[in-house]
Amino acid sequence: MGLQCGIVGLPNVGKSTLFNALSSNKAEAANFPFCTIEPNVGVISVPDERLQILEGLVDPEKVLPTVIEFVDIAGLVKGASKGEGLGNKFLANIREVDAIVHVTRCFNDDNIVHVDGHVNPVADKEVIDTELQLKDLESIEKQIQKNERAAKSGDAKLKAVVEVLYEYRDLLESGKNARELELTDERKEVVGPLQLLTIKPVIYVANVEETAIHTGNEHVEALKAAVANEGAQVITVSASIESQIAELDDPEDKQMFLEEYELTESGLDKLIRAAYELLDLITYFTAGKTEVRAWTIKKGWKAPQAAGVIHTDFEKGFIKAEVIKIPDYQEYKTEAGCKEAGKLRVEGKEYIVADGDVMHFRFNV
Repeated sequence: MGLQCGIVGLPNVGKSTLFNALSSNKAEAANFPFCTIEPNVGVISVPDERLQILEGLVDPEKVLPTVIEFVDIAGLVKGASKGEGLGNKFLANIREVDAIVHVTRCFNDDNIVHVDGHVNPVADKEVIDTELQLKDLESIEKQIQKNERAAKSGDAKLKAVVEVLYEYRDLLESGKNARELELTDERKEVVGPLQLLTIKPVIYVANVEETAIHTGNEHVEALKAAVANEGAQVITVSASIESQIAELDDPEDKQMFLEEYELTESGLDKLIRAAYELLDLITYFTAGKTEVRAWTIKKGWKAPQAAGVIHTDFEKGFIKAEVIKIPDYQEYKTEAGCKEAGKLRVEGKEYIVADGDVMHFRFNV
């Protein structure tokens, strides 16, 4: 399954710099608003050391990691919900992504202008929240107008629909995001087709100067306090450091660079991990002489659903799944060794796939 995260933020907060560091697709980065007009899409391999373990055991012809797409979306300004700046284009692009990566400027630099003239990540966040909320309110009001008269005439089903819409309208009018309401099946049925912008899960990225990568600063603390009630993750990243890492091709050079900054992982790795946690995603593997490959699925999926990610025929004609845990693979070295030791399990349609499972599917269509 494809995973797409939209990188958003006000102009000149470091979105495109971060995107360039994450992706082989180089967005233009410049010191003026609206530098990014069309959304740049970068397809990035998800680092996973378990692939290297399986490669060493199986010696395949190729190794294929799973991927994540980052979309660098045009910078937003106040009034975007009414079409100001590149607002309409920006808002349309957000509707397409699975999650939002909201980059905030948490560094001071007189050489990089701020669209409002001063650094205040909380105020920046509120500008974007307000614009997205206003656009969602517009969508909700249209639906209320469409259904309200019929609901008042006694249609019980439409009355229930309108009551859900009222809930979201009241929430948005209070300055809160749609994601703050628990998404029950009833609410999902009503608002799902509306593709509300503020219902999408979000990760906040605090872009700091290099010297604040470990300690943070007052801007980061203010941002954390502002989003504490949202239950959202705040990741501290230095786009400057990430840019330098991106220029290094050799893995050993990258590791040495990280060690110089006393970092255990890059900002990219932190961001990908956070995105997987946010969207309840896990990885399973297939391993053979042709290829070792990682596959992304939703946590809680059963074996046939997981098989369907490879091909729909695998799900339709699912018979069984042969499952090996990576630690067992490491101990017994081969699939045959695992089978002989009783560590290859045969699972049916109700098996819930676990993160890190090595799977082989049997099917018949």
